[in-house]
Amino acid sequence: MSRGRRPLRIGNASGFYGDRFSAFEEMLTGGPLDVLTGDYLAELTMLILGRDRLKSPELGYAKTFLRQLEQSLGLARERGVRIVANAGGLNPAGLADAIRTFAAGAGVPVSVAHVEGDDLMPFAEGALTANAYLGGAGITACLRAGADVVVTGRVTDAALVSGPAAWWFDWAPDDHDRLAGAVVAGHVLECGTQSTGGNYSFFTAHDVRRPGFPLAEIAEDGSSVITKHPGTGGVVSVGTVTAQLLYETQGPRYLGPDVTARLDTVRLAQEGEDRVAITGVVGEPPPPTLKVGVTRIGGWRNEVVFVLTGLDIEEKAALVQAQLADALSQVATADWTLARTDHEDARTEETASAMLRLVVRDPSPDRVGRTLTSEAVELALASYPGFHVTSPPGPAQPYGVFTSSAVPSATVPHVAVLPDGTRHPVPPVPALPVPAPAVPALPLPDAPAVPVSGAEGRPAAPAGAAPAGPTLRVPLGRLAGARSGDKGGDANIGVWVESDEAWEWLHTTLTAEELQALLPETAGLAVTRHLLPHLRALNFTVTGILGDGVASAHRFDPQAKALGEWLRARHVDIPARLLPTHLPLTPEGTAP
Repeated sequence: MSRGRRPLRIGNASGFYGDRFSAFEEMLTGGPLDVLTGDYLAELTMLILGRDRLKSPELGYAKTFLRQLEQSLGLARERGVRIVANAGGLNPAGLADAIRTFAAGAGVPVSVAHVEGDDLMPFAEGALTANAYLGGAGITACLRAGADVVVTGRVTDAALVSGPAAWWFDWAPDDHDRLAGAVVAGHVLECGTQSTGGNYSFFTAHDVRRPGFPLAEIAEDGSSVITKHPGTGGVVSVGTVTAQLLYETQGPRYLGPDVTARLDTVRLAQEGEDRVAITGVVGEPPPPTLKVGVTRIGGWRNEVVFVLTGLDIEEKAALVQAQLADALSQVATADWTLARTDHEDARTEETASAMLRLVVRDPSPDRVGRTLTSEAVELALASYPGFHVTSPPGPAQPYGVFTSSAVPSATVPHVAVLPDGTRHPVPPVPALPVPAPAVPALPLPDAPAVPVSGAEGRPAAPAGAAPAGPTLRVPLGRLAGARSGDKGGDANIGVWVESDEAWEWLHTTLTAEELQALLPETAGLAVTRHLLPHLRALNFTVTGILGDGVASAHRFDPQAKALGEWLRARHVDIPARLLPTHLPLTPEGTAP
């Protein structure tokens, strides 16, 4: 039944397993809410929970969430706030039972429900975990049955918002535009303070020392306003919301189990201080399959970091590599990385030093264990001058591998376990035919359409759109913001600008080939570019740069969190009239 059609006020209190512990209480006391959500699951988290489950079948859920409820459940009940979280991980039934036990002991009368069916183990040989990404319909069913607390396993992050919105407004499964609007709002909220100034390219313009957590006011038509409680830190702006919309997304179609949201239809507007309106979202039916995330133990790894100080850095690095060549000959993979953090004529020893990192991986822990790292330390008096390492030799550690696949939606037993124990099967949503129709280019209001061609959606021709005039060679980040993240072994980099004129320059200049030239580590990898004109944004997917995913620690920045900031630091020729006048500029490289 409809809830009176007033907007739903839904907040977030966790963006990852380990986020600010006090956020639950802060969100409950900071202002009115109808629903409070928490996102605890990520690819690495599933591996951690899988190892917990190996130790005890009673584990497998986010224990932090239970401790937060012990402090805040009574307050939530008193204020009439429903709680929805995916903290159930691999054991939502176990978490639901633990909440009931605590609530009974504390005298807090709450009804608890959970969603299950995502766990597809045993899935394949060697799999530690295998979980389908469910939609929000199970959450909707639990709330309709009167649940005060709903815990789930692996649902999509946005389902934590779209599920409650469908309950609040009694939306039908084919209310695609409305559901898509809620999914977009959910994507903005899911990472907590990343939408209120955290990890924001232009952080120096705001006080972001302690950003408040976000909330959305979702209307019956699926539009929303992103905001935060009054008096909390950080900022909610078109820029912060744009940055989060680009985070860990790929093409213009944001595929989900309930609906496909068209990101190229999203329009943002600053409605007031710390209030950003999201409108215009178009929804389509979902695909006929569900994504399945699979984690495995990939092998064993170890590392040693050598400190090289002063002169002859390259020669020192070559010496230690030669001295360890024989010891590494039997190891499956050994990767050396020299980070030249040293400065000439440095005033401190630390700034005179470079770091040489050795990372070894092997199926056997014996070949990369203490015996190997001890050999490195045994060079202490027999190698380069000033030899020392950052830590003593340690044992080998297991590393994980994340892969994804797809299964037909109809084969996954999505079940809402209601507060009275009734098991309510959730039918799959009618799906989008395969293949999906092509995504047309959408122009900015009062701006010419952007012609596209090819799979990357690159402009067919600049057509003289880029601003002419003098240029300055400055970091790209003087003009553009960026945010990057991981999806398994792939990374995405979203880049946006704040004016139509800057957008014309950006989309004609920053091609996939130009990005690869600016980021040499992407050479040889597939780079796909997508245009999002309404956001004045480009979104790049770099395939395979993260190897087997975050748990394998394949790269220095294993989740590609700073890939976008590296891109912003690269120097390019930018038309001088596009650059903010308040920013300090280096006039070197000025072109006529």
